[in-house]
Amino acid sequence: AVVSTQSTGDGEPLLEKIMDKAGQKGTGKWTGISALDMGVPLTLISEAVFARCLSAMKDIRVTSSKSLAGPSTKFPGDKAAFVEAIRQALYASKIISYAQGFMLLRQAAKEFKWELNYGGIALMWRGGCIGFS
Repeated sequence: AVVSTQSTGDGEPLLEKIMDKAGQKGTGKWTGISALDMGVPLTLISEAVFARCLSAMKDIRVTSSKSLAGPSTKFPGDKAAFVEAIRQALYASKIISYAQGFMLLRQAAKEFKWELNYGGIALMWRGGCIGFS
């Protein structure tokens, strides 16, 4: 709701300026490949990479949308309960992401004989910097 009311200075809502197509830097792909090589399940990050791949196929999505009807935009349920369920799901996904990331790091530390500061890594990740660890 906040994003849809923000303006970029020209009176247009910010939400209308956000491109419907995600890009990639490659870190998620590299992390997924490392997890596969080490036999560590990294489902959350792998699915995020796949979602970005689908997002990049905008031409196909636009063409498909002409023959496939989307869902109704009218939500019939309790919106507050729905928002709370989304909040809880996001929190669970963060826990899963940390757990899977630490599983991968633990396996890499074992294979490469690294001594890692897991507390410091967690602080970096919490600051939004998973790629720099």
